[in-house]
Amino acid sequence: MPEVVVPPSPTGGINAWLRAAHIGPTVAVTVLAGLLGVDWGLPTATVALLVAAVFTGQLTIGWGNDLADADRDRLVGRRDKPLALGALDPRRVTSALVLALAASVALSGLLGWRSAAAHLGLVVASGHVYNLLLKGTAWSWLPYAVAFGSLPGVVTLAQSTPELPAPWMVAGGAMLGVGAHFLNALPDFGDDEATGVRGLPHRLGAVWSRRIAVFLLVAASVIVIAAWWPHAAWWGVVPNAAFVVVLAAIALRGKGDLPFQAAVIIAVLDVAMLGLAGS
Repeated sequence: MPEVVVPPSPTGGINAWLRAAHIGPTVAVTVLAGLLGVDWGLPTATVALLVAAVFTGQLTIGWGNDLADADRDRLVGRRDKPLALGALDPRRVTSALVLALAASVALSGLLGWRSAAAHLGLVVASGHVYNLLLKGTAWSWLPYAVAFGSLPGVVTLAQSTPELPAPWMVAGGAMLGVGAHFLNALPDFGDDEATGVRGLPHRLGAVWSRRIAVFLLVAASVIVIAAWWPHAAWWGVVPNAAFVVVLAAIALRGKGDLPFQAAVIIAVLDVAMLGLAGS
C-alpha cells in the first residue's frame, strides 16, 4: 500500500510563523532598540512602546522577505522556509504583515512624529527596500547601513526633549548593520547564486565579505569604546575590548550561523557601551 503524504497545513503552526518572520534577527533588532531606550533613560512605558513598535515593524520585514523569496526558496528546496514548503498560506502571511504594519505605525506614532518618521521612514522602509529592490544588487548593503544607522535616532527622538543622535552613533550603527549583512549572507551563498541573487557580499566573495564584515564590526566597536573611554575606568573598558576581539575572531573563523551570532553579540555589547557613553 503506497504511503500517504499529508501536505502541511497552510495555516501553519507557531514555529512556522516564527521562522517566516526571521525571528532571530527580529528579536535581535528589538533587543538593541530596547537596550538603547533603557540606556537613554526613557520612561518604562516609552521603552515598552518602543519595543512593541520595533518588534512589529521587524515582523513585517521578515514576512515580507519570505513572501518575496518564496519562489526562489522553493526552486532550491529550502527546507527551513515555511512559505516555500507550503506550510503557510501566502494570503494569511500577507494579512499578518498588513496588521503588523498597522500596529507598528500606531505604536510608532505614540512615540512622537519625529521618532515615528525615523522608525517607519528609515528603519522599516529600508528593510522592505532591501527585500523588494536591492537584495540582488551591489547596493544590498545600503538598507542595512540606513536602518542600523537610524536606530539610535528612533530612541533619541522619542525623548521628552527630542534630539538627533551624535554622528558617531550613526556611523557606528551603520557599520554594525553592514557588517551583520555580510555575515548573514554567507550561509546562503550557494542558494542565492543558484537563483540569481548577487548582492555585494556575493560579488566580493566569501573571503573578502568575511574580512570586510569583521573590519566593520571592530571599527564600530573602536568608535564606541573611544566615546565611552572618558566615562569609564580602564578595568571596565579593557575587558569589553578583549571580548570584542574574541567575538571578531569567531566571526572571522566560524561556520554556519555562528559568525552572524557573534556579530549580534558585538552589537549588543556596543549598544551597552554606547548608552554609557551617551548618558
